Amino acid sequence: MKLTILCEKDEEGHFVMECPELPGCLSEGDILEEALESINEAIAGCITSRIKTATCTLLNNTPDTFSFSLGIPETSHP
Repeated sequence: MKLTILCEKDEEGHFVMECPELPGCLSEGDILEEALESINEAIAGCITSRIKTATCTLLNNTPDTFSFSLGIPETSHP
């Protein structure tokens, strides 16, 4: 999985970061390193939250194998 991170400076000089593939996943920092650490934590939190609300559907079940579909929501809000 590849994620895009957009970064820009706001009027006060803070680095503001966004991950467009994860709507609502934003962070900021006073310095670039702080902003990068913060967006990494935000991405992990967004993915974790979405996985917690995922739905699992059994597709095929035999004595030897089974398969399922995992539906991960676009946002962490139902």
